[in-house]
Amino acid sequence: MKKKNSKTILVALGTLVAFALWTFLIRCVDVQPIGPNGSRVGFAAINGAFHALTGVHWALYTLTDWLGLVPIGIALGFAVLGLVQLIRRKSLLKVDRDILILGGFYIVVLAAYLLFETVVINFRPVLIDGKLEASYPSSTTMLALCVLPTAMIQLKTRIRGDAVRRAILGIFVAFTVFMVVGRLLSGVHWLSDIVGGVLLSAGLVPLYALAVKQRKNA
Repeated sequence: MKKKNSKTILVALGTLVAFALWTFLIRCVDVQPIGPNGSRVGFAAINGAFHALTGVHWALYTLTDWLGLVPIGIALGFAVLGLVQLIRRKSLLKVDRDILILGGFYIVVLAAYLLFETVVINFRPVLIDGKLEASYPSSTTMLALCVLPTAMIQLKTRIRGDAVRRAILGIFVAFTVFMVVGRLLSGVHWLSDIVGGVLLSAGLVPLYALAVKQRKNA
């Protein structure tokens, strides 16, 4: 068991290192002014070619933007669950530990979002309401890939009926895939933005899962 946990940690940390390296390379490799208003973009040849291939689909952008409220709603739902437990049990220490860990995970995700809103790596390949917006990593991709998988971990133990649990988890998986692919094809992000969101999420979620697992086994 310890060997498996160590492997999970190494893979997760390795993925986070890959994200950091990917971010660094975007700022250094093939940086050209191919974005709106002459904004400079790393991996310009690859990003430019993929953007030309997909084009821009505003309907898909709008749909995925509105559907981005779903993971936010799920996160708020777990926050309310934790608050209800706190009120009823009258002690933060008596709130389910996996809910507390989930709250900490959400804080990390929010901090990552705020960091890259402040430290801009790339701007979008299109103007939104006539303005340049930071686009790296794709926040919608990161939100879907962080909130939905962690929610599935929670629901595996909180939903008793096997059929209902399988149905809900299946819907969550399909929704997550749709959000990532939809955002990729909408044309409002560079390919490197989506890759960055996937790498960051793939590094964070296993650490959350391991923390929950160790807490339950403690």
